[in-house]
Formats: sequence, structure tokens, C-alpha cells
Amino acid sequence: MAAADVAVLKNDLPRSLKQSGHVGFDSLPDQLVSKSVQNGFVFNIMCIGETGLGKSTLMDSLFNTNFESVPSPHTMPSVKLKAHTYELQESMVRLKLTICDTVGYGDQINKDDSFKAVVDYIDQQFEAYLQEELKIKRSLSTYHDSRTHICLYFICPTGHGLKSLDLVCMKMLDSKVNIIPIIAKADTISKTELSKFKAKINDELRANGVQIYHFPTDDESVAEINSTMNSHIPFAVVGSTDFVRVGNKTVRARQYPWGTVQVENELHCDFVKLREMLIRTNMEDMREKTHTRHFELYRQKRLEEMGFTDVDSDNKPVSFQQTFEAKRSNHLAELQAKEDEVRQMFVVRVKEKEAELKESEKELHAKFDKLKKDHAEEKRKLEESRKKLEEEFVEFNRRKSQMAVSHHTLTLGKSKKK
Repeated sequence: MAAADVAVLKNDLPRSLKQSGHVGFDSLPDQLVSKSVQNGFVFNIMCIGETGLGKSTLMDSLFNTNFESVPSPHTMPSVKLKAHTYELQESMVRLKLTICDTVGYGDQINKDDSFKAVVDYIDQQFEAYLQEELKIKRSLSTYHDSRTHICLYFICPTGHGLKSLDLVCMKMLDSKVNIIPIIAKADTISKTELSKFKAKINDELRANGVQIYHFPTDDESVAEINSTMNSHIPFAVVGSTDFVRVGNKTVRARQYPWGTVQVENELHCDFVKLREMLIRTNMEDMREKTHTRHFELYRQKRLEEMGFTDVDSDNKPVSFQQTFEAKRSNHLAELQAKEDEVRQMFVVRVKEKEAELKESEKELHAKFDKLKKDHAEEKRKLEESRKKLEEEFVEFNRRKSQMAVSHHTLTLGKSKKK
């Protein structure tokens, strides 16, 4: 038996072999690239921040286009999420980009539930993907993946640290989505204040246990630049839809009376760093982490809520089918118990109803007997009254006859005397 086990273990180990010539599977990366370019890519961004922090303007600047977003009012009674999907193409690469904006976020007097709509939206996208994954006939290849790959959290440039709402919201989301904090409208504070503001934000995030997204450093090709960029988080950005001529170039910038803030000038803000990290270097890593980490956590939680597990009470592996059959048996047993309970309840209620009907029948019989007796008594009294009336009528007629005879006799006597 032991020898057989050893043989199985030996067979499970891969053997390294050398080929005598070229085979061609070294073209697999090229095939993968070709297939990916043919299918296109999906990337979903969520922008969270108070109204007026420049979320839409930054999206226009990042993708160098105009998404034609409508300005949001400050009078929203609650937070609403609006997602818009766009088809972009650069060279031969197609990108289906979804931008989700939090309309009315932070505008209410009571901000306790401001983050709830955001959490619900992210969970809804996870649930939709999970339901598609659990279907018998799946179509994941053509399914539009709406899971949020990155959350850009816009921080108001107060210089005084994070608000309570910021910390609560990011803490609720850090296990559900990749979060990159961003200092919006960074041209409103000085460089010295900005440096202190960044340090304070990072200290508050660490003190409250908020896990933000860090660019991966396990890939040697991008480890150095990602490590450097991690030290610049949160990014201080400026966005603009205006173009200003500076020297011989027309650049995206914001024009002020005291000068010009160039969006793509790294001395003025971190916009270029954010674009480099978000789009050009780590977009695929964010997509991968969303699927392998955040979605897996959600999937695990949901399946456990459904009663599925990988091991039984004895810590032995259990297949999905075994778990399903056990749940099915338990469900059938529960249904049978419920059916028996309902049947028993029905029998009890029928007996109670029968008792009520019998009691009502007794009452009706008693009423009927009483009415019958009263009727007989009334009939007897009426019969006695009738007999009495008949006797009186006979007596009356007798007396009437007597009176008539006496009157006739008297009349005859008077006639004879005359």
C-alpha cells in the first residue's frame, strides 16, 4: 500500500525534459495578446467625493476626452450613484470604460448613511457577476463585467486632515474595492501645507486601519517606479477642460490672475503620476485584484451564507455536490416537517371548528325546542280562549233565545186582556 502511495506521489511530480527542436508554444504570449486585443478590455472606475471637487473634470483630463457629464446640485436628499459606460479606442486597443459618480455624496445634514448607497452598489455588481457565474448556461465571455476595479476617493483640500465621513466610508469599502485617495483641487493649498496634509492623511489612515490600494512591487519591471509612487499617495491632482498656450505649446491648464497651473506639469501637481499608475502601468493589476481578492471575499461570504463549505465538521473535504445534496435533504426534511405542522394545525383547527359548530347546533336545537314549547303553550292558550269564546257564544245564544221566548209570552198575555 505504501509503495503504491509513493508511486502516485512520484507520478504527480512534473519532469523537466529538453526538446530536440523548436515546437512553437513560445508564441502563447503573442496569442494571448492577440486574443485580448480582439476581445477588448473593461475597466470600471468609481469616483467618490463631495459635489464640486472636480470628479468629472478629472475624468475628462485622465482620458483626454469630454464625457459630457451634467453638473450635480447640492440639494440632493440622498446619495445616488450614476454609472455611464463609454467605448474608447486607442490605436488598435478597445476599452469599455464605466465611470460611476456618487451624486449628492456628503451634501446632507445627516451623513450617517451616505456610504450605504456606495456599499450597496458595489455589492450589487458582485452579486450580478456571482449569479452569472452560478448559472448552468454561463456566458462570462460576453458578459459585461460591471464590478468596480478602482475607487478614486476625492479628499477636500482643507489641510486639516480627513473628515469622519471619509474615514468611515473608506473603512467600509477597503475590503470591497481598490481605493486610491486623491487630494482634489490641489492648487488651492501651498506646497508646504500639501506635504503636511499628505502626511496627516496617511497617519489617520494607518491609525484607523484603512487598507488603501498600493501599487504592486513583486514585478521587477515596475517594482522601482511603483515603490516610488506608493510614497506619493495620496496624489494631489488638478483637472481642467481648458487649454492654454504656454510658450510654443498648448497645454491643459487652469488660468489664474497670478499665473497658470499646468495639469500635466509634475512640478505643479501629481496628475501625471496618477495617470501613469492608474492607466499605463497598473490597470491590469487592479482588474486582477478585484477578481482574485475582493470578489473572492464576497463570493466566499455569499456561499457560506448559502450553507456551502469546503470541509465538514470533521475537517474533511466536501464536494459541492455533497453539500448540495445535504442541503437538499435538509430542505426536504424541513418542508416535510412544515407540512406535518400545517397538517396538524389544520386538524386542530378543523376539530375546533367542529366543536364550535356542534355547540352552535346545540344552541340552535335548544332555541328550536324553546320556540316549539312556547308555540305549543301559545297554541294551548289560544285553544282555551277559543273554547271559552265558543262556550260564551253558546251561552249568549241560549240566553238570547230565552229572552226572545219571554218577550213573546208577555206580548200574548197583554193581547188577551184587551
